[in-house]
Amino acid sequence: MDLHQQFDEIATLIQAARSKAFYEVNRTMVELYWEIGKYISERTQNGNWGKSVVKNLADYLQTNVPNPKGFSAQNLWRMKQFYETYLDDEKLSPLVREISWTNHLLLLSGTKSAEEKEFYLRLAIREHYSKRELERQLNSGLFERVIFSKKGNLPEILPGKDLREFGFRDNYLVDFLHLPDAHSEKDLRKSILKNLKNFLLEFGKDFILVGEEFPVLAGNEDFHIDLLFFHRELRCLVPFDLKIDRFKPEYVGKMNFYLEILDRSYKKEHENPSVGIILCKEKNDEIVEIALNRSLSPMLISSYETRLIDKNLLREKLHEFYEISLLDQGG
Repeated sequence: MDLHQQFDEIATLIQAARSKAFYEVNRTMVELYWEIGKYISERTQNGNWGKSVVKNLADYLQTNVPNPKGFSAQNLWRMKQFYETYLDDEKLSPLVREISWTNHLLLLSGTKSAEEKEFYLRLAIREHYSKRELERQLNSGLFERVIFSKKGNLPEILPGKDLREFGFRDNYLVDFLHLPDAHSEKDLRKSILKNLKNFLLEFGKDFILVGEEFPVLAGNEDFHIDLLFFHRELRCLVPFDLKIDRFKPEYVGKMNFYLEILDRSYKKEHENPSVGIILCKEKNDEIVEIALNRSLSPMLISSYETRLIDKNLLREKLHEFYEISLLDQGG
């Protein structure tokens, strides 16, 4: 091992220690805010404390606590809200220390239902979201988009595991690509590579790019996969076939061909079977279901949106969806 490699190992140790320290500081801070929120909640509920007392507390902390930033009256009320939001939730209360206080503020102000809070909380923990990343997912209406996502064509890759647990969906938002209405498949591929960080935020951080126009050999002929990724948690290769038009059944045959080549010649022994994603501009769910009905290969047909849909409209449609579901159950 040369000196440069040895220095790299020391740098890695330093970074790991810093990350661990940051994580512990965050947990301690969130625990503190939980306890303060609990204290204020209990005293406001029994009538001993009102708004004026909390304001007096904030003023007291400003002059009697070192580095009192973050203990304004507004933030103290947020701590109370934070505590009361998760107090009776046995599933989520143990998880609240796993994300930053900044992300908690986003969830408190940007979500409506307990179901939506749980969705984003678990997602932020799994994907280690920064404030900007979580804010992007909230603004894009990811929760609503996932609810609307159809359940018919997501194959089971690992026993008892749904692909949704790994961030796979049948519709994606790629507004960050800034594609013109008339764009080519090359434009789509190049824009994805240029905006890879945002692409992985939308698709999942466990994707690792293997190659663009990845060459594969079969029968002494060369073929090229638009984009090839490796998924760390699934431990499998994920080829992307990019289409700028409506899904056609013949696209399935091409993907089956790619998956067979990858599993025969490129998959390592310890890896799982490859999972294919055909990304189309549009798709008809009935045609997709028929096209996949006899395919044994793990494959996902997904569409993509190039424009952000208004979140309020998504929420209205989700409300209508729930009402219809309740009527169907009652009927």
